[in-house]
Amino acid sequence: MVVIVDYGSGNLGSIRNMLKKIGFDAIISSDHHVLQTAEKLILPGVGSFDQGMLSLEESGLIPILNQKVLEEKTPVLGICLGMQLMTKRSGEGNRSGLGWFDAETIRFDPSKTAQKYPVPHMGWEYVFEKNKSPLLDEMYAEPKFYFAHSYWVKCQHPDEVILTSRYIHEFDSAIQKGHILGVQFHPEKSHKYGMKLLSNFMTHF
Repeated sequence: MVVIVDYGSGNLGSIRNMLKKIGFDAIISSDHHVLQTAEKLILPGVGSFDQGMLSLEESGLIPILNQKVLEEKTPVLGICLGMQLMTKRSGEGNRSGLGWFDAETIRFDPSKTAQKYPVPHMGWEYVFEKNKSPLLDEMYAEPKFYFAHSYWVKCQHPDEVILTSRYIHEFDSAIQKGHILGVQFHPEKSHKYGMKLLSNFMTHF
């Protein structure tokens, strides 16, 4: 059973609908007993880093998530803010992240280039494979995904970066440490590419 973690942030229904479209059932829940039975977890998220961490803290979900992910090795996929919350910290606020990756979340700075780039970054971008992963198994040629974000993740370990993208500069758009995965883009909004990626997560992890 896959559980989409409900902490008051993210396109929960869109993710569940996309999973249903490719043949997988999912439960949206914040109930600790439901989470305890999860075979896979999806941590979604939109909005600010501090508010996301505050919501996780206030809902009491951090201990059960750490237990499932760090102790029981339950596969987990972070999406957008969900991926950023897996890092140690963010320039968006003062709260500590979950720290599942040795990484930090940084705001795009368009002032460092002569070309004008709007922030937040919204739209389709190509992704480029950096390391092999079952998440990318039999992926379509020249894959591209839909992004909507003002912050990007900088992972300290190159071997944990499986995809990069480019907006203003190159940034890590998918990361993996064993059973812990994060994507900056929205697979639930990325048509056939997102369906393939979600299907790989469901079948290979």
